[in-house]
Amino acid sequence: MPTMTAAQRRAADKEAYDAFVADCPSRQLLDRLSDKWVTLALVALEGGPQRYSEMSRTMAGVSQKMLTQTLRTLERDGLVTRTVTASVPVTVTYEMTDLGRSLHRVVGLLKDWAEDHMDQVRANREEYDGLR
Repeated sequence: MPTMTAAQRRAADKEAYDAFVADCPSRQLLDRLSDKWVTLALVALEGGPQRYSEMSRTMAGVSQKMLTQTLRTLERDGLVTRTVTASVPVTVTYEMTDLGRSLHRVVGLLKDWAEDHMDQVRANREEYDGLR
């Protein structure tokens, strides 16, 4: 069996990812990224670093627990960085990483699509429900 470099192993692993396979790690990531709070958090960070309280106000309806979990998950996945500044009181800001910015382009389009097509979707739902 030939020896593979780290780059070759990563390339082989990448080819092996298939979200249609039940135990594929990319399926878990896809599940996480399809969460509405992940989408909204990334869109909220579009303009640059934000404090937790700013994000909480921007993302109306998110609980403190859910926002904290979402930000921790995004930080763990390398999509967001958390910076703590020693001050009184301590200042914590969140900012997208390069990886997060590459995902933002996708989720930003999804958010825009949902806003632009909600009237049509609502009309379709009403029509569908009226037939039942």
